[in-house]
Order: sequence, then structure tokens, then C-alpha cells
Amino acid sequence: MFDKGGRGASPRDVVNPARVFTHRYAELHAHSAYSFLDGANEPEDLVASAVELGLEALALTDHDGLPGIVKHAEAGRAHGLPTVHGAELTLEGGARLPVLARDPVGYRRLSAAVSHHNLSAGHRADPAHRLPELATALRGTGGAASAACSCLVLTGTANGPLRRALGDPRRPTTWDRHAADAVLGGLVDLIGPDSLAVELALDGGPTDAAVTDVLSALAAAHRLPLLATGAIRCARPGDSRLADVLTATRLRTDLEGACGHLPALGRWLRGPADMARLHRRAPHAVDAAAEVAQDLVFDLSLVVPDLPAVEVPPGHTPATWLRELTRRGALERYGPPEGDRAAWNALAHELDVIESLGFPGYFLIVRSIVDFCESSGILCQGRGSAANSAVCYALGITAVDAVRHKMLFERFLSPDRIGYPDIDLDIEACRREEVIQHVYTRYGRERAAQVANVISYRPRSAVRDAARALGHPPGLQDAWAGRMDRWGSVRTDGAGSVAADRAPRPVTEEPPERVLDIAERLLRLPRHLGVHPGGMVLADRPVTEVCPVRWAAMEGRTVLQWDKDDCASAGLVKFDLLGLGVLTALRLAFTGLAERGERVPAADPRGDAGVLRRARTGRAWGLHTLPEEDPAVYRLLSAADTVGVFQVESRAQMATLPRLRPRTFYDIVVEVALVRPGPIQGDAVNPYIRRRLGREEVDYLHDSLRPALAKTLGVPLFQEQLMQIAVDAAGFSPAEADALRRAMGSKRSMERMEALHLRLVEGMIARGIDAATAEVVFDRLRAFADFGFPESHAFSFAHLVYASAWLKARRPEDFYAGLLAAQPMGFWSPQSLVADARRHGVRVLPADVNASHEEARVRTRRQEAGRMLRGGAGRETGWEPLRPSPDALSPLDIHPDLAVRLGLAPLKGLGGRAASAIVSERLAHGPYTDVADLARRVRLSRRRLETLAAAGALASLGVGRRRALWAAGVLAGESGERGGPGGGRPTGGAETIDQWYQPPLPGTAVGARAPHLDPMTDRERQTADLRLTGTSTQGYPTVFVRAGLARAGVLTISEVVRRDSGERVRVAGVVTHRQRPGTAAGTVFLNLEDETGLLNVVCSAGMWKRYRRVGRRASALIVRGLVESADGVTALVADRLDALEGIASTGSRDWC
Repeated sequence: MFDKGGRGASPRDVVNPARVFTHRYAELHAHSAYSFLDGANEPEDLVASAVELGLEALALTDHDGLPGIVKHAEAGRAHGLPTVHGAELTLEGGARLPVLARDPVGYRRLSAAVSHHNLSAGHRADPAHRLPELATALRGTGGAASAACSCLVLTGTANGPLRRALGDPRRPTTWDRHAADAVLGGLVDLIGPDSLAVELALDGGPTDAAVTDVLSALAAAHRLPLLATGAIRCARPGDSRLADVLTATRLRTDLEGACGHLPALGRWLRGPADMARLHRRAPHAVDAAAEVAQDLVFDLSLVVPDLPAVEVPPGHTPATWLRELTRRGALERYGPPEGDRAAWNALAHELDVIESLGFPGYFLIVRSIVDFCESSGILCQGRGSAANSAVCYALGITAVDAVRHKMLFERFLSPDRIGYPDIDLDIEACRREEVIQHVYTRYGRERAAQVANVISYRPRSAVRDAARALGHPPGLQDAWAGRMDRWGSVRTDGAGSVAADRAPRPVTEEPPERVLDIAERLLRLPRHLGVHPGGMVLADRPVTEVCPVRWAAMEGRTVLQWDKDDCASAGLVKFDLLGLGVLTALRLAFTGLAERGERVPAADPRGDAGVLRRARTGRAWGLHTLPEEDPAVYRLLSAADTVGVFQVESRAQMATLPRLRPRTFYDIVVEVALVRPGPIQGDAVNPYIRRRLGREEVDYLHDSLRPALAKTLGVPLFQEQLMQIAVDAAGFSPAEADALRRAMGSKRSMERMEALHLRLVEGMIARGIDAATAEVVFDRLRAFADFGFPESHAFSFAHLVYASAWLKARRPEDFYAGLLAAQPMGFWSPQSLVADARRHGVRVLPADVNASHEEARVRTRRQEAGRMLRGGAGRETGWEPLRPSPDALSPLDIHPDLAVRLGLAPLKGLGGRAASAIVSERLAHGPYTDVADLARRVRLSRRRLETLAAAGALASLGVGRRRALWAAGVLAGESGERGGPGGGRPTGGAETIDQWYQPPLPGTAVGARAPHLDPMTDRERQTADLRLTGTSTQGYPTVFVRAGLARAGVLTISEVVRRDSGERVRVAGVVTHRQRPGTAAGTVFLNLEDETGLLNVVCSAGMWKRYRRVGRRASALIVRGLVESADGVTALVADRLDALEGIASTGSRDWC
């Protein structure tokens, strides 16, 4: 009855029914899906099955660590099943040894032993424990031989050291019992007889009797207990096929190729009677497992550490020092108490709550990280619930003023809260590593570690692995996987697959049903561990004793084996240090303003620049000093003039802004949260806009929902609203509402929300809401399960939206310079940013060796006039008058004496270090006089000189591009250094030198003086610019074909925008984006750009199928379609696509 081949049990194998229920059993060796490809079920499934089977306890022994142990403990608590915690460790030579912790001390030693072994290598490596060192670590107290081991070690299954010593498991007649006896004696000497047990795991094969006899004899000879285990890989018989597929995947073969590695008997959980029947030759081993398990059970919560102690000045406690820092910050941001009594009262209330909960140290730790960022010139911004706290605002953790926005502190921190609050820090993406390494340095690598991220199966990987396991050829595996969406179900029509578009011919064959069935079961199953983008935990004692730590793939980082949900459940405090590219752009923009001496004025002389607080007067511009409610910001946003503006620059956001027409800061908060998958799938976007425009009556479904939904016109948008609905409409307690929030934020949010279905609906019905309405409300809640957005996050992001929009409207030169210097980041390419700047009248100058820095910067007219210019330079780098285009969507505060000068580092083939060398030499010893002077002083290779020449970066030296290209090779040789062919292949340095030779005398090299060469045309210069820099200041590429397009009746984008809705037109432009949102049912959105602006093109699924070859591959298109215009938003519904040839392009940014 256990044989997977279906042979069944023989009559003599049947045990007397009267004796079946006399046995007890606890499973001491089980693998979950967190053994990664060696377990088919989540820990919850294993525990549920163990309870059904009547097991007395269940041990989890995943491979080389404890990645699933928190879920295992939680499931045991929920089901009332005692749990045992352990791991199966890999030894040198590949043998595996199960180790079970006896108590919290044993757990800590086991975790520390795994961590020490992982970290001792100094880099990421496969585990291979040395048994003597492992035994010493498990004994603790310096590893003294007399010390008792705090764990129970099993001898392992067929891949354990004892069974391996016997020899070939299939040939009992050749087994070496003396070798096995010696190995077992060695284990006893190292681990101790009280901490070792012989494991008996049978597979239902012909060697079961021999294995039982040998292991029983060895156990008796050494006076060790004999324990039966199942070496479990799945929860139930129905999961065994999935377990076999995972084994085949691990071995990178199909099921047929994996046959030799699959046991004859399925490795699923069995009850006491079945285990006694299987171990009928040694039934006492089954009962012994249950007896031993009783001594191994303990509560995992006993191992949780606290936060590290914080350093405070003498005479202060953490509480008093937090009050002092808050007072100092409040004076800067609010002014004296008599000037803003409400703010100071809020601060006093919050500090009282923080002290009553014992959390001052937590806030001081976050403040210390912010202090490090400030001292290092790194811009950071608090996110998450910190936006609800005036204390966080006063400490400089967040730039969102909770008092001004009337945000509820109790949503951040309340007296009945269990656990620390949630404060995330957004940090400049390019400098986040500095902050992470600072945390490691300050708290020590043993007390700080990053949080893991469990990488689960998605449709494509699930279909690929299922197809491989079932023996399908690689070509079909890839083709079927390519038909899948990145997320969602494996059962799809393939319309959403970019890979299908790229295939040389359409894939018509659907994956077989068997492949889809297995792939569906693989979905969301853990596949391997990654690293959380920025989550770190800190502890007052070695975190290595709480959870095993290993080196991450990125150098210098160490990572736990638990994800953020496990850390939260186990009581570890997580600090999120997240990377955000826009912060670099903002920091560079604010730095440029400070370098020119700009400060916050005492008052706005024009009276239309927003509210300036008196406490900010004279300070530098920054996130904390911006004017409030500046009308220019809302004009820009309402016009959807948001290219480059954080969060609201996407196609969908730009299509929503003119309809939303933001007029206040909270409107920005709503916009940030509105255009996201959750509200779109939950049918919230259009109802909200219709209600805002007065076209639809506000409806709350039920009066009990009104308090939660009034400020969003009856449409749920935020997690906080859904929590309030649960309290008001379903009678949830605050603790239950918080559990609902956690369910929405978890990776398995849909499953966890479904588990709350009955509780929510019954609660609503009990409060007078009819069943149909209750189900509608629940459907809206469930739609947010995977994508629910916290209002506090939206406030934090909205502040960054406001800051970047303010810079674009009021300081556009610094705005564009910051964005260009911070690339790569954002939605738009550098070419689109430059084109947008030029349309608004912002002067953008090309890179030049005598004017540029490494990255783009704002230059004044005086600075440009002060540099050395020679004849002919004005043709490419002059200060020509520039007026805003009439096609610009909104006016910006242009400064005629400022310009954006592009940087040298983005030049392809030059490199950052070579650019720095050019700039440093110029600043130290003055401008370069000619190309030869540049080549000698910086010692550039031929290839790098040619890059500068072709990009026009030598214009200030009085030489055209072609003449400079002619002389580059000769002049590079005058430095006396020669790289490889063509100037060598530098690998990042300013120059890679292979050999030195005697150079000719300066000016005597043959060929340095070029003959007369015609200058490049504007179109040739633009092509070279786009190829080498990704940007061009020579105008937009479509300018050079505009005359021909006009003769063919093809309109500009600005002309299309002015056409009536429903009119059929043809328009041409460069494709900047291709998008296929998962919520759009196969519809593809293209964005076209020409010299007059941007246009959104809508391609239906059927139309895209006809033209996808052109649509996917052409860099520029001529599109025919119907104009669709409403509420200030214009799009083109396409019915035909044609390639527009001869257009230089930097490529599109595509998303699916």
C-alpha cells in the first residue's frame, strides 16, 4: 500500500489490527519546501497533515539551515502540535547529518555553528562542515570534551556518514560493518552517547530487512537509541509526484533520469500505525521517536533578542536624549513653542507614548543612520508609518509634517501596540551600499545582517521546470515558458508574452495539461533564497544565534535565512534601507542651488510661490525647506507636464493628472496611490475620478463605511482605510485589523485574505450589512490584497513628487541637470529629458573638455564666458537665444543666464575615471589649449581621443569633429604610451598601459595636422551624439524627415493633440516605451515622441497581433488611428503601424 508502483502489501506484511493503534510516533526528520527543490510542501501543510495523522510532534530539518523554522513553529502553535527545530547539515565529502536542538541553548548553538561555518570562508560557498569543529560548536563553553552537547544528532539516512560507511546501499552482502562500527564510534567520541541516536529510515525496498538488522545491532553495541524516521519530502501521498519533479529539477534532468534517486516508497508523512507496519522488524524504534521528541520540544520565542543599546551623552538616558534631539529639531522646523503650540503639544504626546512603550532606543538608532547620511552628503527620506509622526519630522527622519497634514499618530504607534513601529529609509540608490556598510561597521557583523527574500516559482519558471521534468525538449520548454505572463496563473492565452512577440514564428502549441497541472502546483513554492532590497536586522546579541547567516552574492554583505515576515513573526526588528534613484537627482539639484548661494527667502516678493515658514528663512533649499502649496506645482501637475517628475511620469499617471486636476497636497497623495495595480483591478480609478469631477454620486455602500471612505469619495485606496472598515463594519479589534494589514502585505496575501473571508462577512452581516453588500465590500478588500498601498507611504512619496515638481517648475535647470547626472534611473531616457528641457526653453549644451564635469551640471553664462574658446567653437557650443516652444505643456521659470552642460562620463568608450582625469587636470592646471595639449596632459589613448572627437567634446579647442578624428591616433602616440591595437582596451582606469616607447618631439609626428575636411552636417552630428552619448542637443531626430512626412500627410504630435476626437490621422515619432500592463487584457501601449511632444498610442490585442513584428522592432513608427480625446487627455487608438526608416534612436524602454 506504500509502493508508488501500486504493488500493495502482501498478506504476511499486514499487522494485527488490534496492535495498530498501540504505537506512538513523532516525525524527527522532515524537509519542507525550504529545503529548496528537496521538499514539496510549506511547513503549514506538513503540520496540518501531522495533526490529521495523530503524530505527537514534528521536527523540521531543512538543508543547512533554518529558513522555514519560523513558519514551522507558527503552524505548530496554530494547530496545537509540538514542534522540534533542527537542520540537516552537509559534511565534508557530501554526507548529511540531521541535528535537532534540545532547548533554546541548543538552538542558539546550532544556529551559531551554521553561521560561523558559512562566514568563515569569507565569501559565499557551499557548506561542508568538518565534523570535529561542528561537534565542538554544539557543545559550547569553549568546546570542552566534558561539556554536554545541547543537541540530538541523528546518524542520517542513506546519505548519512554511518550508512555511507557500510557501502553500496543496494548490495547488503558487500557491506563493511567494521567500517560502520568505527564511524559510529567516532561519532560517539565527538558528540557523546547522550546526544547521538541511530536513525532508521526505510524506503520499502528489498534491503529494508538488512538495514534494520545492521543498524539495530550497531545501536545496541554502542548503547544508543534506535529511532525510526520517514525522511519526509512531502505531506501527503498526493504530493509525491510534485516531490519527484522537484528532485528531477534539482538534478537538472527529467523524471526518467532521476529514477535512481527516487525512493521505492514515497516520502510522505505517515501515522503511527503505518510507521509500525513499515518498521515491523523494529517497532520499538517508532515508539522511541515519540519518547525522544518530548525532550526536544520548546518554544521558539525564547530565542528572540532585543535591539542593541544606544550610545547617549553623559548625563542622559535614551529617553532624555530623544527629547533633547526632538526639541532641537522642532526649533528648526516649527520655531519656538509659542509660535506653533499645536505642533509642540503633538510632540509632547508622542514622546510620552514612545517612552511608555520603551521605544526611545529604536528612534535613536534610526536617527543615527540619518545622521550618518547627512554627514556623508547622502540624501535620505523616511517612509512608511514615520509620516504619521511629528517626532520623526522633528528628528529629520521624514520631511512629511504630520501636524500640518493632520495625520493620526495612533496609526503609527499606539499604547496597545505589540512590537516596534515601521520606519523605512529611502536612500540614494547609488550610495545605499555606504549606509549598509556603515551599519555593519557600527554594530558588528554578528549583530547586523540583511533579511532574505524568498524567491518563489512564477509562471515561466514553473512551466519550464515542469516541462523539463516530464521530458519535453529544451526548445518546447522555452517556447511554453515564453507564452506565460511574469505573474499570475500558468493558464493563459499567451497574449501577454513579450517572448512570444520576439519568437521567429508564432508558437501555436499549448503546453500539455500534465505540464500545466504540475506548473500550477509549483507556483509560489519557494525555489531559492535571495536578498531583500534593503531590510536589515539589528540585535543586542549575536543575530547569528537567532538565525543562520551566510555571505550574500554581493561582496561585503551577509544575509539571514529568514524573510521579512519571518523576522517580524519571530520578533526581530527590521530596518529597511531602500534605494531610490530620484534622491540622487534631488540631492544634486539642491547642491547646485547651494553652490550658487541660493537660500530660502524671508518672504516671496511675488506672493505666488507658496507658503514659506519663518523658521526656514536663510536655510539652504532641501526636502525640509520647500515652500508649501506652491501654485506652480499644481499648474505643472494638472497639465501632465511631468516628464522626469518622480512617480507621476508614467503613461498612466500622465493620463490621469489632467482628469484629477490636483489642487492640494492631499490630491498628490491620492494620485500616487490611485494609479497602481490594486485600484485598477479593484475598479477604483474611474469611479474616483468621476466622483471628483461631479459626474457620479458618492456612494459608500453602507453608512458604516462612511468614516473610513469620506476623504476618498467612497472609494477605498489605502490599507489604513481597509483596516478602519474592518473595525467599523465588521467589528474587528485593533489587533485583528493589524493582522489584516499584515495579511495584505504578505507574499501569500490572497490566501491569507481568503482565510479571513468568513470572519469579515459574518462581522458585516452582524452589523446590519446585507450579505450581497458584504460580499462586494470583501471583493474590494481582496482586490487590494496583493497591492494595497499604505497612506503613510503615499504621503512620503507625494512629498518627493512635490519636491521634484517644484524643482522643475521653479528651478528647471537644476532639475534637468540633476536627472541627467543621476542616470540611469526613472521612466524617461536622457534623450527624452533633453528634448523636454529644450521644448521648455532650457538651454542644454553638449559635453566639452573645457567646460564639462564628469556628470551634467548647471553652468552660468559667466562661467561659460570665462573658459578658453577658439575660433569655430561657436558653431556647436554657443549661447544662442532659446525660447520655449509653443508646444510646451506648461511654463517653467527659465533663467536665461543658466544652462545645463552635459557631462563627460556618459560618453561611450571614455569611462568615468578617464572623465575624472580630464576634469581634475583642467581644474588643477587650467584649460586645454588644443588637442595635442589634452593628449599630452591626460595621456589619453587613441580610442578615447576618437570618442571625444566624434562626440564634439573638443569643440572648444577650435577643431571640428572630423579634423580631430584625423589627428587622434597620432596625437595619442605623443604621450609615449601605447595600449593594444586601436589604443588598447581599458578596463575602467584612465589608461591601460601595455608598454612604453620613445615618443616623437611634440609637433613633429607625421599626420597630426589634418587636411581640409568638410564639417559634419547637423544630422551626422546628431547621429554621432546619440550613438556615443545617448543624447543630442542638435534637435529631435524627426526634424530631419519632417518635410517628407508633411508631404505624405503625416502630422506632428502637437497637431494630433489639437484634432477632434474620432478623427482618423497619421502621426510619426520615435518609440520611447512599449508597455503591456497585466491589468490591460493584452492591450499594448506605445509612447511616441517627436520634436513637438509626446503621444500615447493604444494598440488592441488583435491589432498588435497583426503588426507586432513592426511594433516590436522598429525604433520609429508611422501610426494611423483614431484620435481619442477627453478631459484634456489625448491618445491615438491605432489601427495600422508602419516603420519609419532612417531615424537615429537610443532604443525604447519596454515593460510587460
